[in-house]
Amino acid sequence: MDAYDLISRNADELVTEEEVRDLAADPEGKRAYVGYEPSGVLHIGHMLTANKLIDLQEAGFEVVILLADVHAYLNDKGTFEEIRDTAERMKEQFIAYGLDEENTEFRFGSEFQMDDDYVLDLHSLELETTLNRASRAMSEIQSGESTKVSQAVYPLMQALDIEYLDLDLAIGGMEQRKVHMLARDTLPSIGYDAPTCIHTPLIADLGSGEGKMSSSKGVTISMEDSTEDIEDKVNSAFCPPTRDPEGDLENPVLQIFEYHVFPRFQQVVVERPDKYGGNLEYDDYHSLEDDLESGELHPADAKSALSSYLDDLIAPGREKIQQAE
Repeated sequence: MDAYDLISRNADELVTEEEVRDLAADPEGKRAYVGYEPSGVLHIGHMLTANKLIDLQEAGFEVVILLADVHAYLNDKGTFEEIRDTAERMKEQFIAYGLDEENTEFRFGSEFQMDDDYVLDLHSLELETTLNRASRAMSEIQSGESTKVSQAVYPLMQALDIEYLDLDLAIGGMEQRKVHMLARDTLPSIGYDAPTCIHTPLIADLGSGEGKMSSSKGVTISMEDSTEDIEDKVNSAFCPPTRDPEGDLENPVLQIFEYHVFPRFQQVVVERPDKYGGNLEYDDYHSLEDDLESGELHPADAKSALSSYLDDLIAPGREKIQQAE
């Protein structure tokens, strides 16, 4: 797979495709990042963007993970001491999940976000941005029902982080799109380049196929889950045998296969007794999806295989958590 295919696979949006192709033409030494609030254990949302970072490392990029302690504080996620303790544990989990430690740079926001130049640039962005625009940018990721002033500043800091971390590419889930568009609109107004961005999909709610899977409500999958937890959650997941003709619902089981399993395993084997046709082997996601649609692959067998592969991905991070306790 060439650099462009690695960089762009399983992305919902490239902003812009031309800019991404330019980066793919010479990726060595280029820097890409994702920012994460250190607000808890790694869950499937973190893992999806981490898969994209692994793709980028394979393509030749240097990867930066911003452990956004100041952002987490502004979003009311605890004291700095609590946030820093969580961040240190998350660092180990990211490496356990599969990121190349030698090519992964971890940074804390507090290392540079208190500096005079950063603060003055932040004030310059504030002068360029209406409160309504900042609130809209934060609407997909804020906690609580009403926006606080601290949360309105949050997306402006995300924009500025891209410049101060000397990045070539910003990665985020689709819930980050409004923040990245704000960055592209406002950074040039204070003399910086508009960032190139890649947006990854959101996994649908595990139980219904609606909306997005969330660690704050409903059922999610995390590195704290035991083998039994994963099996129970996946077995109860929404997995219709045919596609939704209206297009309103997603199949989270298929989404996890597409965005988590196939990027990390060259082949997926669905084990079945001989009396039910024996094992099925898949070298690509679409073959598995087609077999589910045709009835060749039963949802229960798909779920059983998914539980096993997810457990393989999560086990190293789960062991890190257990060792730390």
